[in-house]
Amino acid sequence: MPPARPSRSTRGPHSYRPEPGSIPTQPGVYRFRDPRGRVVYVGKAKNLRARLSSYFQDVAHLHPRTATMVTTAASVEWTVVKTEVEALQLEYSWIKEFDPRFNVKYRDDKSYPWLAVTVGEEFPRVMVGRGAKRKGTRYFGPYSHAWAIRETVDLLLRVFPMRSCSNGVFKRSSQIGRPCLLGYIDKCAAPCVGNVSAEEHRAIVDDFCDFMGGHTTAFVKRIEREMYAASDALDFEKAARLRDDLGALHKALEKQAVVLGDGTDADVIALAEDPLEVAVQIFYVRGGRIRGQRGWVADRVDEGGTAELVDDFLLQLYAGAGSDEIPREILVPALPADVATYEQLLGDLRGSRVAIRVPQRGDKRTLQDTVAQNAAQALALHKTKRASDLTTRNRALEEIQDALGLDEVPLRIECYDISHLQGSEIVASMVVFEDGLARKSEYRRFVIRGQDGSDDVRAMHEVITRRFKRLLDEQATSVPSTDVDGANGPMLVDPETGRPRKFAYAPGLVVVDGGAPQVAAAQRALAELGIVDIPVCGLAKRLEEVWLPGQEDPVILARSSEGLYLLQRIRDEAHRFAITHHRSRRSKSMVESLLDDVPGLGEVRRKTLIKHFGSLKRLREATAEEIAQVPGIGARTAGAIKDAVSRSTGKTGPAIVSVNTATGEIEEG
Repeated sequence: MPPARPSRSTRGPHSYRPEPGSIPTQPGVYRFRDPRGRVVYVGKAKNLRARLSSYFQDVAHLHPRTATMVTTAASVEWTVVKTEVEALQLEYSWIKEFDPRFNVKYRDDKSYPWLAVTVGEEFPRVMVGRGAKRKGTRYFGPYSHAWAIRETVDLLLRVFPMRSCSNGVFKRSSQIGRPCLLGYIDKCAAPCVGNVSAEEHRAIVDDFCDFMGGHTTAFVKRIEREMYAASDALDFEKAARLRDDLGALHKALEKQAVVLGDGTDADVIALAEDPLEVAVQIFYVRGGRIRGQRGWVADRVDEGGTAELVDDFLLQLYAGAGSDEIPREILVPALPADVATYEQLLGDLRGSRVAIRVPQRGDKRTLQDTVAQNAAQALALHKTKRASDLTTRNRALEEIQDALGLDEVPLRIECYDISHLQGSEIVASMVVFEDGLARKSEYRRFVIRGQDGSDDVRAMHEVITRRFKRLLDEQATSVPSTDVDGANGPMLVDPETGRPRKFAYAPGLVVVDGGAPQVAAAQRALAELGIVDIPVCGLAKRLEEVWLPGQEDPVILARSSEGLYLLQRIRDEAHRFAITHHRSRRSKSMVESLLDDVPGLGEVRRKTLIKHFGSLKRLREATAEEIAQVPGIGARTAGAIKDAVSRSTGKTGPAIVSVNTATGEIEEG
């Protein structure tokens, strides 16, 4: 162990930075400690000097979470090892020992059930177990539900009548000389009363374990042979019993779908990510069949990509595993940077070669896609449950109020986003959330004209100006309703029509998609209109930083914060809505440009055609006869239209996502 830097100063990382040249260039593992000596971060490196030097640059250039870590720490120490595999093993050991607060923790918070066979006992027992594994026990799974294991075991006990009772029941039956109920219904060979010897019972257990391990074909064929032999010998009672056993085996096999035909032993891992959370799904394939499944959602605590996430998962899932828990193959969505090191480490733990790869085609790729779909659904379900919880939403709004220093809880939040493609078809979106829930009826879309599409700041200024100028106009011309109260106070209505004026309500918070420049543009637009009581903030995508007007540094909310989660969800919804609008306008322009050269097709009939089919894809798929059914389109014109859109096949361009079916127009705000 080289000498540590034990300084306890909290003035910054420069106070405990190692002397130049004192850090070795060999592989190793390092630890950062706080002033009390507690380990706050553990990391590994191929080159300790290069890696540690990156922590002691200007704090302003570090990721906010890394900057917090190096300013929290008061010393750093390291241990040199011979190989990268040793570094990986030591990193895992230290993370497990010290549980550092700044290390990524993608851990499963659930206890998954296993099918366990206590092979270390004289009379092994099959049971459902949870928690830490024990020596002398063979495990199968894990499974999603305990009841699924019990159903399978209940079916198999009639074929493999091994012991499944507790030690107390087994001992009591031995003392009274009478088996339990399972022994009477032939679901246990009753070794407790000497019906079978320990060796005979061990043979039943071995057959059961082989069957669960994937060697199923031999047992099925053996029972078929015995059944036909009993039938030929006119022993129909035995043949009927074997027939029922065969049916039980087939039913148990149906619960384990065949996914790979080559007897593959693999763990298939897939991730579904967003900036704040990641959903993990793992399918355990043994003998070509899915034997178990695990899935959970964890918080993300850094900005690493999929490869970095896979790196963390492999370390935490397998580095401390036993040889029987590591498969021959691990299928992942992206390869970690040090994949060869992981293959060597896991191969040493397993006792044979382990391959880590990304499937590219065939059945394994199809299975990977299936696991990824499960991960995406799990993340979506998690988000739905999280967003629908009233207590969680209230806590999120209160966290936003506290973090931004607002006078009131922002019950109505409006978020704005700009979308364009190389300066063309510049559009903006406005989404509205009230009490933490989307109010889609109040979403609005804007078209930005006469601007350079690369200038998001000017576009944001225009959108905020247009929206809040309309706010002032509607407030000036509206009257309170005497009948209905809205969520934001008395309902404001048009004095002439009596209809509600939705845009007469000021939001409690304006959120813009972007950083300091976009926030400054929005604040300037409000100030030019004389509005000084509506708070503004921005949410930058890359680092999820919250920017406030006039502040040099962003507000950093904890990754686990419900307030940050709500802001991120609102921002993502504004981005989705803007992209949808942008694609719609580009598609409409593309359709019209394709039809410009069709003789005899004017503007009115072009709009009629767009309204009828709704998208370029549907127009391409239509026959000339179907096109001719559009009012005002004759057979000759329909043929010309079909030729025009057919010539465009293969050109890139998005399909129309939404068209106003009443007018054929794109709605503008």
